[in-house]
Amino acid sequence: MAAQPRKRIVLPLVAGLTVLIALAFLTPAAPWLIWVAVGVLTLSLYMTYGELQRQKTQDVPATPVPEPVRVQPEGPSFQEVLRAIPDPVMIVSGVEPNDIAGRWIVFANTAAVEAFGIVKEGGLLVSSLRYPEVLEAVDEALFGGIARDTVFETSGAQDKFWRAWTSPLPVAEGGMKRLSLLVIRDETDIRRIERMRADFLANASHELRTPLASLTGFIETLRGHAKDDIKARDKFLNIMASQADRMGRLIQDLLSLSRIEMNEHVPPSGEADLALCARDVMDGLSILAQEKQVSLTVKGPPPGQYFLTADRDQVLQVVQNLSDNALKYAPRGSTVELEIFNDCTLEEAFGARDPSASKLVLLRPDRRDAWYTVVRVTDRGPGIRREFLPRLAERFYRVEGQKSGDRLGTGLGLAIVKHIINRHRGALVVESVAQPSVADKDLLPYGGLDVGPTGPVETYTSFSACFPQAGRYKESPVIGFVNAR
Repeated sequence: MAAQPRKRIVLPLVAGLTVLIALAFLTPAAPWLIWVAVGVLTLSLYMTYGELQRQKTQDVPATPVPEPVRVQPEGPSFQEVLRAIPDPVMIVSGVEPNDIAGRWIVFANTAAVEAFGIVKEGGLLVSSLRYPEVLEAVDEALFGGIARDTVFETSGAQDKFWRAWTSPLPVAEGGMKRLSLLVIRDETDIRRIERMRADFLANASHELRTPLASLTGFIETLRGHAKDDIKARDKFLNIMASQADRMGRLIQDLLSLSRIEMNEHVPPSGEADLALCARDVMDGLSILAQEKQVSLTVKGPPPGQYFLTADRDQVLQVVQNLSDNALKYAPRGSTVELEIFNDCTLEEAFGARDPSASKLVLLRPDRRDAWYTVVRVTDRGPGIRREFLPRLAERFYRVEGQKSGDRLGTGLGLAIVKHIINRHRGALVVESVAQPSVADKDLLPYGGLDVGPTGPVETYTSFSACFPQAGRYKESPVIGFVNAR
């Protein structure tokens, strides 16, 4: 195999050299023979060089040529990437600066559609976002070329705080349409933590000031002229113990409220049996009820049959706070009733049992077409007058005339109940009948008209906590308020 390449190299050289040697022996040589010899020698050298290059190429392996790199790799498109971003992202277009309503949603990712209820792309921006600060920022990006951020708040069952960033996007030269990128981020958690910290410090310092001042005063008294008075010392020590217990309950309620508020926007995912929670609470309050000579009754379905999607510890706390509050104001010899109703609509839950009662919805859910399980706690105490109902769920609020007694509360129980029910997307209703006061005479008609019987009024207070069901149970032994009566 190697002989053929050697012949292709040696033969042209031999031919050229032979011609040159022949010319050397020919004297004198013809001029045309000289040109022939030079041509043969040049051709032989060219053929030899070409053969050497060809063999060199065959001996060295060929280097693979790399494929050209693609600028856009194979994979998801740019819009699919934007749709997968967890924050709401929109691209807004506009043509005329003076046309305030002419801002169109060119693109909206999945998070934007779910958060702001965008029906379809190509709709008006003001149909989904009606917040002036956001619309102003979009206009500045569209027609001013300015990138900026702004904050806004949405209200509903769950108040949310948002931060929006706007930035202009490049458009075709000479085009009339302008484009702007709108990115929105949920900052509810950050705001809630900041507010929780500020509220905790303000409320704790305000509410702890009174018992601390009381303890300081008694300590100074015991150090002074009452140092040797045994009777006064025992009295003061009992009061100090009561104040210290109040401080402990206050701190515990504040911590509990802070934890609830931190997770209030996160729907529960556990499972709870409301009937079992109610019986556990009543068993725990039985000793205290015996001391006050108050009867406890529970009416509703048996435990272990109907379950809610709820946080069991928080449901237990709702029943505990409402029952403890009822027992606190129930007079001796009366009864505290705890009733559970399944398959209730909001209309049934909000309906008043007594037409003459004062009734107020303290918390109303967004959904009205769902089924609810309702726990209603009723006491036969002095009742709550109509003007006091709107403030019942405020922190540290206590009704006038009920701020003293053997079991003074912290004013946080109903606030905790409201936040827990709000997390469960439920409702809270209060209904009460109170004794008329002297001020009610101003509301009665003049001219000696008959205003009905003026005998004693049967007072009561009833709190109804509504928890949403996953669906209608259908086989519930108690269906709705109307049939339950």
